[in-house]
Amino acid sequence: MDASIQTISTFNLSLAFIPVLFVLIILYKWRLNTGSTIYALGRMVAQLLLVGYFLAYLFGASNMWVILVVLAVMIGASSWIALRTVEAQRITLLPSALISVLLGGGITLWLITQGVLELTPWYQPTYLIPIAGMIFAASMNSISLAAERLSSELKTSADFSKARNIAFQASLIPNVNALFAVGLVTLPGMMTGQILAGVSPLIASRYQIMVMCMIFAAAGITTAIFLTLAKNKFSVQENKF
Repeated sequence: MDASIQTISTFNLSLAFIPVLFVLIILYKWRLNTGSTIYALGRMVAQLLLVGYFLAYLFGASNMWVILVVLAVMIGASSWIALRTVEAQRITLLPSALISVLLGGGITLWLITQGVLELTPWYQPTYLIPIAGMIFAASMNSISLAAERLSSELKTSADFSKARNIAFQASLIPNVNALFAVGLVTLPGMMTGQILAGVSPLIASRYQIMVMCMIFAAAGITTAIFLTLAKNKFSVQENKF
């Protein structure tokens, strides 16, 4: 297969924002939070441009201590962002989120990089950083959904176990949907990227199976740990209702 990949010009890239503009117009017309969305889009562009330069340096340096710092920042940032849905308890729940992401995401990351891929050295950044990003992002989204749903359920029910189960199941809905849809509705990011880069679809499909398993596992394990650690903190909040 042709291993070359097409470079996107700045002008061509700007065309991708045309449908985004339509969504912004709808948000404005319907008097929704347009400003927050514009800020999120701007932040996304800035972050991705900056991370492109940073990853170029990181992949070239391949320094273990730099990699560890990057992983620590990713864990901290994902834990903080995950609690955006429960703003009132963000500080209280942060230790639980940090431990959950570190354990659930960290165990999954170690198994994938050392058991499946057998990276040498273990901190090989071209593999470790993108995989860690997917794992911690999955953990972050799952905690965010679980925390919001648990908080809502506890407002109408005093049974923590029942609320916890509902929250856990709800947090896995996006990942379970992705398992059903992959290959039929969508070709996920890693598989698409590898195919565009000229990798055989047979090899790319194996990598994508690995990715789907690690994302589902990281989300489930991390959320289960979080809901267990956060029980008393949510119970305190429950008493206020």
